[in-house]
Amino acid sequence: MEDFMCRNQICIWFARDTAPRHSRGSNRIELISDMASGEARRRHHDLVPLAALISREMKSEKMEKPTVRYGYAAQSRKGEDYHLVKTDCQRVPGNPSSTFSVFAIFDGHNGNAAAIYTREHLLNHVLSAVPRGLGRDEWLQALPRAMVAGFVKADKEFQSRGETSGTTATFVIVDRWTVTVASVGDSRCILDTQGGAVTTLTVDHRLEENIEERERVTASGGEVGRLSIVGGAEIGPLRCWPGGLCLSRSIGDMDVGEFIVPVPHVKQVKLSNAGGRLVIASDGIWDALSSEMAAKSCRGLPAELAAKQVVKEALRTRGLKDDTTCIVVDIIPPENALPPPPPPKKHNKLRALLFRKKSRDSASKLSKKLSAVDIVEELFEEGSAMLAERLGNDENTGQTTSGLFVCAVCQVDLAPSEGISVHAGSIFSTSAKPWQGPFLCADCRDKKDAMEGKRPSGVKVS
Repeated sequence: MEDFMCRNQICIWFARDTAPRHSRGSNRIELISDMASGEARRRHHDLVPLAALISREMKSEKMEKPTVRYGYAAQSRKGEDYHLVKTDCQRVPGNPSSTFSVFAIFDGHNGNAAAIYTREHLLNHVLSAVPRGLGRDEWLQALPRAMVAGFVKADKEFQSRGETSGTTATFVIVDRWTVTVASVGDSRCILDTQGGAVTTLTVDHRLEENIEERERVTASGGEVGRLSIVGGAEIGPLRCWPGGLCLSRSIGDMDVGEFIVPVPHVKQVKLSNAGGRLVIASDGIWDALSSEMAAKSCRGLPAELAAKQVVKEALRTRGLKDDTTCIVVDIIPPENALPPPPPPKKHNKLRALLFRKKSRDSASKLSKKLSAVDIVEELFEEGSAMLAERLGNDENTGQTTSGLFVCAVCQVDLAPSEGISVHAGSIFSTSAKPWQGPFLCADCRDKKDAMEGKRPSGVKVS
């Protein structure tokens, strides 16, 4: 609103300045009563035409936005890896300045149906869970909760089709310098910054490696163990029974129990103006390369070649034993329009030696300053599998302007008497009041209770 008012004021000033001189008489409005008439005339002459102001503002906005470039590469063995790339999404339809990008990888198992369904519907489910009419900052703050709702809705809807396929999902939204990542399963997203620091933005939900997830699954009623063969020997990675899935979180997998949950780990970071590189890949990459190896293997290459290089390096290390998919996303700072350096001048040897030393010192100081600037700010991180913790406890959450409520997961309209608080009966949110939002429909409340081991899957709430 402040910007809007400011622009309106600019329009008014512009109109007054271009009015015919004979209309500026005793009725002229003085904005500052004690301003000298000469100073007032000078300020009017200094005014910039409105078209120039708009042009300047657009250029400034363009300079503030980084350039996003990406590359994709894959080698298929089972045909169950799918990906999503959309670089033209808009927070405000028709407003180019609200553009953001989406990148995702879905690694299916037990068939490709879940991966295909999630690729086609997850983005819409996430965006539909974001309240309307938010500014950019509020929109980014609402994304983590919307991602949780979108993942759970995708899982619930796919399971209703009766198919037993499942999929991992690593889902990334890039809005200028802010990166928000939601993930279930063992597809991974890493961030490589200019200083060479590699940060993992996801958590692997493999039972073999994640102790907290093993404890959660067993507490919810699942059994964790290895595959037994004749003679009682146990082989392979830790799996969840029934079903034998080695992941603790996924979308789909209706045949392995509801304690295999679709609630994603979500992390949101803000990059410095030095930018950075994201490497998003399925486990065909990560079973062959560490995060550091993958980042190092493609440094110095443009995104298109970098993705191919990561896949090539993984195949060289391990061979093609699984579907191998990689997306590389470069978040590039705007180019600095610096004038070209002047031609070198002739100096005597002593002066040249001193000049080189000064240049080296300046370059060293500049390098230290750049390293200090290249800081990644963590805005949000949460990995709990409990919806009561992930969906918040705002009294107004889920209420529309019409007085109706909406389910925080599936977004269906609810009458006040139909909504069930996500906190009702929850032992995990003792500080929340059972009448506080957000609210769930009966089906989504049943889904929540089943995921927490309070009720077998498929038992409806009466």
